[in-house]
Parts: sequence; structure tokens; C-alpha cells
Amino acid sequence: MAEESTSAETAARATLRQLWPLVRPHRRPLAAAAVLSLVAAAGALAQPALVARVIEAVGAGRALLPAVGLLVVVLLASSALGAVQEYLLQRTAEGVVLSTRRTLADRLLRLPIAEYDRRRTGDLMSRVGADTTLLRATVTSGVVEVAGSAVVAVGAVVAMALVDGWLLLVTAGSVAVGLAVVVSVARGVQRLSRQAQEEVGAMTAAVERALSAVRTIRASGATAREVDVVAASAGRAYEAGLRVARLQALVSPAGSIAVQGAFLAVLGLGGYRVATGSIAVADLVAFILYLFLLVMPLGQAIGAWTQLQSGLGALARVQEVLALQPEDDARPERGGALVVVPASPPSAEVPLLELDDVSFRYPDGTDVLHGVSFSVPAGSRVALVGPSGAGKSTVLALVEGFYPLTGGAVRWAGTDVRDLPRAGLRARLGYVEQEAPVLAGSVRDNLLLAAPDATDLELWAVVADVGLTDVVQRSPRGLDVPVGDDGVLLSGGERQRLAIARSLLARPALLLLDEPTASLDARNEALLRDTLAAASADRALLVVAHRLSTVLDSDRIVVLDAGRVVASGTHEELVEASPLYRELAAAQLLV
Repeated sequence: MAEESTSAETAARATLRQLWPLVRPHRRPLAAAAVLSLVAAAGALAQPALVARVIEAVGAGRALLPAVGLLVVVLLASSALGAVQEYLLQRTAEGVVLSTRRTLADRLLRLPIAEYDRRRTGDLMSRVGADTTLLRATVTSGVVEVAGSAVVAVGAVVAMALVDGWLLLVTAGSVAVGLAVVVSVARGVQRLSRQAQEEVGAMTAAVERALSAVRTIRASGATAREVDVVAASAGRAYEAGLRVARLQALVSPAGSIAVQGAFLAVLGLGGYRVATGSIAVADLVAFILYLFLLVMPLGQAIGAWTQLQSGLGALARVQEVLALQPEDDARPERGGALVVVPASPPSAEVPLLELDDVSFRYPDGTDVLHGVSFSVPAGSRVALVGPSGAGKSTVLALVEGFYPLTGGAVRWAGTDVRDLPRAGLRARLGYVEQEAPVLAGSVRDNLLLAAPDATDLELWAVVADVGLTDVVQRSPRGLDVPVGDDGVLLSGGERQRLAIARSLLARPALLLLDEPTASLDARNEALLRDTLAAASADRALLVVAHRLSTVLDSDRIVVLDAGRVVASGTHEELVEASPLYRELAAAQLLV
């Protein structure tokens, strides 16, 4: 735990350098804001001197209009420049948040599948939303404001030194005490802010978990328990936020004590020096105004610095995702030269897909496959069957390239898939997952996901092929009928058929189907069998099935058990030769 904490703190400190790549695209408006900040700082520094000139003019009986007029012009110009600077900062901050969200979303959608297995969806969503929002303060109240405040503070110190060195020495002693407290507090703000954001991410994950299964929760009578789980997570986020607030609350009293002490010391010593004739009243007034100029930017800088630390805590979480290596669809896994993925094997002797002694182990050390070998010839229909946990779905995931192989090779038309660009290979594959996910939107949106240029005629044809015509026609909106979030407005069988239609529309050379009839009734199962039979006339099929009736007429059935191929052949051959297959078939009344 100590090593993890040290690593996290080191990463958080490194984010000061990591802020620049996010700000760099907006460097021009940020530079303009910085220039305006410097000009505004110069105008602010000029005001006490101009006030002193007004006081001197009153004392000397000279005309006041020139001095007062110049003071008013400088004051109005500084205010106008400040307004423009604030707009540029806010605009730049929104731009940084926008570009960061786009970059983060792009990276999240391109991560290797294994990363999604290790992380909670809600926490990833929180990084795009809550964490990136905190970056706004990093720009508006952080980079430029700290720099501008520093210029004003340095200028005020120089001017105060020119007025009276003794008063400056007293002021510096009082302010130093407050700054020492602030610096010590700021060191802990970034760490606690990151912890608070992590608790917010956990809370978002808890909400996402509950909402994604709200029907199951409601039906199980578990609503109150899930509300308590979310409430407890929200409470932890609240406590984490309080820890940050308590630490930040020390900043204001420390600054107030330093300021009050400085003013009292200056007034006391300054009054004495005026009484002794060491300095003039106008000089004391100018010094006090410069003290105001020193205190105000210091207060702004202190507030900006604490906000900057909070923003950097959030940035560390954003950078944690951006530091992950994305899956490059355009490049081969092993980084070789780009090649064109063949649509078909070079000869009849070469299978379209071949698994050669494939082994696979998950990152947590769980062994799933052991020396799996079989092939799928072009235009053939091959089925994978076996008990639950045998590794059937994992085989399809490896064919899609979702995970790196532990051993062996997967070949497409004779070429190792690790030497082929992922995007090119996946364009040859159609993949229907066991859960048959449907995206929020309409039927048309889902169908066009893999074939964005398909015509309405093609859409209606594939809808008819999978038996969804009645579903689409029952609404006057036709193909534009909404399906709801996660396809909630469709039945399980309708979602599965829509997912199959989506894959068929892309005309893949190989169609991967994971339990395609799991949610279908007998009538629709028969319709789907006819559809798959027609589909296999011009493409190969690799089907994972528990319901053997779906794959009885397959060209080859591969039986998996505990991650190993234990038998292979036609239905009739396996009934005779494989005890496991015969047991599965007997359980389904197929023998």
C-alpha cells in the first residue's frame, strides 16, 4: 500500500508537466490573456503612484484635473483589459475541457478490451465528466492568474522598497508567516483532491451499476438495498470532499492573519516615521496602496494555487487513462508492414480461418484454452459446443483480436492475424455477442452501425431475413422506431435478431455467432436457421451454441471441454464417437 501511495503521489507531481499538452492547442488565446494580464498588472501598479501625485497636487495647490484624469483613464483601461482577459481565459478553459473530453473519449473507446475488464464503467464515465470539469479552474484560476498575480506582487514589492525599506521589511515578515502555512497546506490539497475524485468515480460507478440493472433490482425487491449502497458511496464522496474543504479552509485564516498583521505593523511604524519626518504622508499612502496591491494578488494567487492543486488531482486521473496504450486498429499487432487483408484464401487447401495450438490465459492468471486447433474452410459452417465454461466464447474473442494469445497462432487465409491490421481483419468478420447489445437510438441507427452506406432497400431486406419485419412495421416510424436505452423497448429475441441483422448487413466473409438462438422461440429459431443456412451459402459461419438443434446440420462440430478440443466431426459421427457430445445431445432429446 505504501508503494502504491508513493507511486500515486509521484504521478500527481508529474502532472504539472502533463498540463502543457492539453493547453498547447489553445496557446494563442492563452498568450493573449497573459499579455493582457501583464498590461493590467502594469496599470494596477501605476495607480498608487498616480494617487500619490493627486495628493501632492492637493498639497501644493496645483491643478488636479491632469492627475485625476490620468488616474481615471488608467483605472478604466485596466478594468476593460481585465474583462477581455477574463473572457479569453474562460473561453480557453472551455476549449481545454472540450479538447480533453474529446481526447479522453477517443482513448477510452480505443483501449484494449482487457482494460474494460479491469475497470468499472462508471469510474471511466466520471473521468470524462467530473474530472475534466475541474480542469477549467486549472486554466482560469491557475496558470495565467498565478502568473499575473506574481507580476503585480513583484512590482508592488519593488515599489514598496523604493518608498521605504523598513516598512517593506516589516511587511515581508508578516506575509511570510501566512505563505508558509499556505505552502504546507497546498501540498496536501492535490492528494486529497484526487482521492475525492476517485470517490466520485466510485459513486458514479455505483449509480451506473444500479441503473443498468434496475428491472432486476426492482423485481428482486432490492431497491432499498441498492439505494443504501449508492447512498453509502455518496457519503464516502462527501467525506472525501470535506477533507479537502477542511484543508482549504486553513488558507483563508492564515492569509487574513498575515494581512492584518502587515497592516497593523505598517500603520504603527509608518505613523511613527511620518511623525519623525522620515517619510511624507503621500509616501505612506502610496505604500499602503502598494500593500493592498501586494495583498490582493497574493490572496488571488493563494486561491488560484489551491484550485490548481485540485485541478491537477483531477488531471492525474485523466492522465492515468491517456497513459494507457490504445489498440491501434490500423497497424498489425506485431508492428510489421501494412498488408491488405485477403477476402478469401489463396487456394482451396488453405482454410479461411485456422486456430493452431491456441492457448490463452487471462491477465489474472486464469487458464482458459489449452492447445485448441481447428479450421473453418471458406463457405463452411462450423459449430463450437460444450458445457458452460469450456472456452467457446473466448475462442470468438481471440478471433476478433480482443486479447493477445498466450500461445499458438490464429491464421486468416494462411496469414497470422497478428501480422494483419486489426481494422482490415475485423472488416472481414461479423460478430454477434451472446448478450446481443443494442445501442440507444433507432432500428436504422443500429443497422447502419457496421454498414453506414446501406440503402433502405437493403435494410428492409435484412430485416425480413431475420424476421423483424412485423416489429418494424408495427410503428408508423418504420426503420426509425426507437429501441430505447440498451434496446429496452425490444424483447430479448428481437434484440438478438437485430444484432444478427446488423452483422449480416456488413456482408462479412466470416460470421461469428455466440449463442444466436438463446433468446428465440421455436418459430423464430427455425426462421433463423433458414437465414443462417442461406447466409452460409456465400460466407463461412463459426457458431457457438448450447442449443444443439441450431447446429445439427453444420459441416463440422467441434466439442470443447475445459479449454481443450475433445472431439470433432458431424452430428452423426459425434453421437457415435464422443461420450460428452452424446450426453449433451441426449439431454436435449436429440438422440
